[in-house]
Parts: sequence; structure tokens; C-alpha cells
Amino acid sequence: MKLLHTIDIIIILIYLITIVVIGLVLRKRAQRSKDDYLLGGKSIPWYMLGLSNASGMFDISGTIWLVTLMFVYGIKSAWIPWLWPVFNQIFLMVYLSKWLRRSNATTGAEWIGTRFGFGKGAKMSHIIVVVFALVVCLGYLAYGFIGLGKFVEIFVPWELVSNYIPFEVSPEYVPHFYGTMFTIFAVFYSLLGGMSGIVWADVVQFAIMTIAALVIGYLGWQAVGTGGLNVPDGWMSPFSGGLDMDWNTIIPEVTDKIQSDGYGLFTYLLLMMLFKGILVSVAGPAPTYDMQKILSTKSPAEAAKMSGFVSVILMPIRYLMIAGFAALALIYYDKLDLLNSTGNIDFELILPTAIKEFVPVGLLGLLLAGLIAAFMSTFAGTLNAAQAYLVNDIYLKYTKPNASTNQIKNMNYITGIVVVVVSIVLGLFAENVNAILNIIVSVLYGSYVGANILKWHWWRFNGEGFFWGMVAGLASAYIVPTFLFPDVNELYLFPILLIVSLIGSIIGTYSAPPTEENVLKDFYKNVRPWGFWKPIHDKLVAEDSAFKKNESFGMDMFNVAVGIVAQTTLVIIPMYIIFRQDVPVYIGIAILIVCVFLLKKFWWNKLEEKLD
Repeated sequence: MKLLHTIDIIIILIYLITIVVIGLVLRKRAQRSKDDYLLGGKSIPWYMLGLSNASGMFDISGTIWLVTLMFVYGIKSAWIPWLWPVFNQIFLMVYLSKWLRRSNATTGAEWIGTRFGFGKGAKMSHIIVVVFALVVCLGYLAYGFIGLGKFVEIFVPWELVSNYIPFEVSPEYVPHFYGTMFTIFAVFYSLLGGMSGIVWADVVQFAIMTIAALVIGYLGWQAVGTGGLNVPDGWMSPFSGGLDMDWNTIIPEVTDKIQSDGYGLFTYLLLMMLFKGILVSVAGPAPTYDMQKILSTKSPAEAAKMSGFVSVILMPIRYLMIAGFAALALIYYDKLDLLNSTGNIDFELILPTAIKEFVPVGLLGLLLAGLIAAFMSTFAGTLNAAQAYLVNDIYLKYTKPNASTNQIKNMNYITGIVVVVVSIVLGLFAENVNAILNIIVSVLYGSYVGANILKWHWWRFNGEGFFWGMVAGLASAYIVPTFLFPDVNELYLFPILLIVSLIGSIIGTYSAPPTEENVLKDFYKNVRPWGFWKPIHDKLVAEDSAFKKNESFGMDMFNVAVGIVAQTTLVIIPMYIIFRQDVPVYIGIAILIVCVFLLKKFWWNKLEEKLD
């Protein structure tokens, strides 16, 4: 059994001490005000927030999932993260971050007041957004919790720990035990330092992960050059064939994995992911840590730059690591022990077992510190978002509007601890990483889309419409997959959830009068969305003949299309580099250069332009 070397343990301890120091150093700054704690005082540079956001997305559970996907599906695995959808960052980059930041809100629920005012419908909408945000945040926390536990179990075998634990833990709950231990540690710096502490800890984490990714990528690249790579036909192509590749003569167990994933109908799957992904992206960010980073920027232009920087900094580094581990696992598959504690093959163990088998002393400690930090980064950002909703949108809004700074500080601590406890309990009932992931990205996001598209683009849409659209979506998100179609992949249920949500939104909208005219005029004048706003636009023109509407829809969609192509090349190029496919690398670089030129001319150069 290969155990951690003393050098590796020292490196991990140095990292843990570093983030504790960051939390302690930034504690006083975080306590100055609510905005300092939740948004870093809106003074953090966009590139720092972008790096922090990328760090939060470099999570351990997601990385485990993506390594597994690439091992099984090859280059075509680049499309599967469209489930999130990964290209929502491009919509944010091009225009949605600017729209969101112009509101000057603290949370997504507070944003509701700028769109629907403060009447009955707005209060109903406010409550449903808080509920949805907390459910999503708890889901993400449980998701990261399971991934970390599985990861740690590989390097710290339970038989070495069980003798020091005064109670019994059944084999299937060992990952949950480890997840709980590191969760408790992560709470410390995220509660103390607030947003500033999270950002600086993320910078340290991303630096570690960059070094580790470069080394792992090199090891994988070297293995491809010296070992024999045996993969099915179509594995190296992003387009040809489907996802149901023939592994029967190579690694038969992979066939069962493909069937259980339900990704066999590749063309239909890709179209569904694109359809769902575009609608989810147009709806805007879900009320989690991504939205909090946007609201923390200095200006709308910096919000756009921050969202764009996430893809630039995250994709190449992350996929060098993913492709490197996939290469090592494919070439040296016989050396991997993928049996879990119950004696079954678990392909989600590819990443941790490959690390254990192939990463040398010293780098192992660095990599483990980085991946543990990745969990903490995602955890801290999500916890910060959940705290923001509980404190800003429940405690300060309904319980104690005039709370002192000290009372707000104490409430931040209390709510943080409560959220952590609940997420741990939820994690205990989760079977695996993929189970939670499907619930979050397919079911919950499906219920979110309808109402949140209408809120940006239709003037008549009101608070009642938003509330009933969300309620209809959430109710159908539970009923449809549980009782009507229990054996159908959640992705294919998305159109049903969308239609139900839209019906609820429209019925709710016409059950009540329109939002107050002054609220609509202020929103349209400040946020400047495009869409169906003609009655409000005409009233503003009557007041000020120089007022002009936002006519950049066509240019925004062009930039979105170019941005998605650029982002996809940033994913595929590192894959082909590791697997030594020179021609596809050159083609990818050429496409990327063209995309960068177009985005520089038609997006970046126009960021500071203001509508009259």
C-alpha cells in the first residue's frame, strides 16, 4: 500500500496553514460592513475575481467527473459539460454580466426589487428566489462533499484511521466521514474572511493547480509517446460516430458505464444540450457564487471582463490536467485499482487512483493540496452565496432591518454553520457525484429557466408571474422525474419542465396588474436589456426624445457564437496536445486566433461604450 510521504504531508499542512492565515488577516476587513463581507467592498480587481471564479469551478468533484468522461468518451467528452452549460460564461461575458451588475444589488434575490418593485408579487418572487438559491447551494455543497470524500479515501485508507475513531462507520459511508472532516476545516476561513478571504485563498489554490496541471499534462504527454494507446474507433474525433463506442474488446466494463450514463444517442443528446444550454444561459446565472462574483466587481465593464477571463484562465489549465490523467489511466489501466469499498468497479476513482499510482513524491503533496483546495474554494464560494441570501434576504429584510455590524457578523457565522450542517446531512443520502450533478443541472435548472428568461425580456412579466413560474417549475421538477418518467435521463425531461414553467409564468402574470410603471422605467433605463419592452421604451422617449434603446442583440449573438467556438477550442487544444495529435492542434490554434481577433474588435473594444 502506497502511503503519503512525509514531504507530501508537510506540503499539505503548509497549504492549510496558509489559508488559515489568510482568513485571520482579512477577518477585520470582512467585519467592516455587510458589503465588505459578502462582496469584498466591490473593490477587488476583475482579474482577481475572474481567477477566483475559475478556481471555484476547478472543483474536485467536477474534475473527477471530467477525467472519467474523457477516459470513456475521448475527445467527444468536450461536449458533455454543455450540460452545465459550460458556455453560460460566454453569455455572461458578452452582455448578461453587464446587465446584472448595473442593478447594484447584493444578491440575486435583492435584484428582484429592481425588476418587480416591492409589492405583493415582488415579495412572493423574493421568497421563491431565496428558496431556489438555498436548494441549489445545498446541492452544490453536498456534491462537493461526496467528491472530496471519495478522493481522500484513496490516500488515507480507512483501516489506518478506524482505530482512532470511537465509533463505527460502515464502508459505504467512509467517503461521507472524510468529506465531513474537511468540510469542518473549510468552514473556518470562509466564515472569517468573507469574499476577500475567499478570493485570496482561491489565488493561492489556482497557482498550485496550475503547477500541478502542467506537470500532470507533461507526464501524460510523455506516457502517450512511450506507451501503447488502445482506444475504440472514434475516440480521437470530436464529431464522428456516437458516444456508444465499442469498448468490449478493450475494457468491457466501460460498456456498462456508457449504458448507465445514458449518453448513447449522441446527436440527439448534443442537440438537447445545446437547446437547454442556450435557454439556461439566456436566463442568466443561477443565484450561487458565480452571481456573487459578478455583483462584487467594480463596474459593468469589469463584470464582463471577469466573466470572459474565467474561460481563458480555466479551460487550458484544467484540461491539461484532465487529459494528462486520462492518458495515464488509459495506458496504464492494469495498474489502477478501481474497486470501491463495496467491491464494485467505480470509474469515478480513476482520478484519485491515477494520482496515487503515477504522481511522484513532492508533486503528490502539491497536487493533493491543490485538489483539496479546489473543494474548499467551491465550498467557500457556495457557502458565501448561501449566507448572503439568508442574512441579506431573510434576516435583514424580514427580521432585523436595523441590525448592527456586530449582529450581522454573528448572523453570518450562525447561518454559515447551519448551512454546512444541512448540506452534510443531504450528502449522507447521496449515492454518488453523478446523482447529485444530474439533479442540479437537469432538474433544478430546468425549473429555473422559463421565469428567468421572461424577467429580462418581457415588460409585462410581473412578480406574480415569476413566483408561479418558479413554483410550477420546481413542482414539476419533483413530480415528472419521480412519478411520471422515473427511468428517463433527466436531460430529456427538460422540455417538459420548461413548458410547465412557462405556463405557470404566463398564467401568473395575467392574474395580477403589471409592475409599477416607475419601477419598469428605472429598470429599463438602468439595465438596458433588449427584448419586448416597446411600451416602456415609448414612455421614456416621450419624456426624453434623446433616449435610445439597446439595439445590440445581433452583435451580442454574433459575439456569443464566436465566444462559444473560442471556448470549445480552449478545451479541445489541450486534449490534442497531450495525445500528440499535431494537425488538430494547429487547426484549433488557427480557429482560436480568428475568434480572438473578432472578439477584440466587436466585444472588447466596445465594452466601455455607453448607451445614450
